[in-house]
Amino acid sequence: MNSNPFQQQKPISGVKKIIAVSSGKGGVGKSTTAVNLAMALSKLIGPDKKVGILDADIHGPSLPRMFGALHQKPEIKGDKIQPIERYGLKIMSIGFLVEEDSAVIWRGPMLFKALDQFFNDLEWGDLEYLVLDLPPGTGDIPLSIAQKVPVFGSVTVTTPQNISLGDVKKSLDMWTRVNVPVLGVIENMSYLMTPSGESVQLFPKGDLNGYLDSKNIKKLGEIPFDPLLGLSCEVGIPLVESHPDSPASKAFFSIAQTLINL
Repeated sequence: MNSNPFQQQKPISGVKKIIAVSSGKGGVGKSTTAVNLAMALSKLIGPDKKVGILDADIHGPSLPRMFGALHQKPEIKGDKIQPIERYGLKIMSIGFLVEEDSAVIWRGPMLFKALDQFFNDLEWGDLEYLVLDLPPGTGDIPLSIAQKVPVFGSVTVTTPQNISLGDVKKSLDMWTRVNVPVLGVIENMSYLMTPSGESVQLFPKGDLNGYLDSKNIKKLGEIPFDPLLGLSCEVGIPLVESHPDSPASKAFFSIAQTLINL
């Protein structure tokens, strides 16, 4: 009898690399980062190759609004669900299947069944990358994903201060325990650049850099606080698409290129 749950992983047909975007806590901009990182990957690898993004935050799906696709419904062809396509990305979220103001009141077995359907009953086609926008924390969904599919690596999103670092440590420890490579950490809302060119710290700088150095974990990049980033989420056009030359977009492109080079 096989007692190792991680030996039961099955690749998703057509998907080359799965990147899990996580956070130790909510409110650090994880979904915004996942969306723009997926967009940057898509633009960098070119039009002949595809990138997908899966909203694995079943209880708090946000991708339909972030992509301006609130009222779109996936088509079914044969026995396969077709992902929604926006801005060159293939997208799937439980938010496409339920109303935005309806709570998804599911426990473990139903959550796991939904994940199975997202992995196996969707016609993702050939993808260079599938980005997973995970729920915050170290709960059932990231652990289940690590057991079900081979994850190329994890990216953890944080804000600069130590109150966030405490939760980041738990997230990084989780990925290490489930044998998922840690690709690095993204520091979001790292600073605010004023019109005069001055860099302002909105949050106190904590011990993140020292901690990452001590663990030999790469800091993938720093995303500046940008009001346009929040506005882009509200109007449903990712910043990398609407303002590709903004400082935040350039940071996303740099991080995406680093991941491509791995």
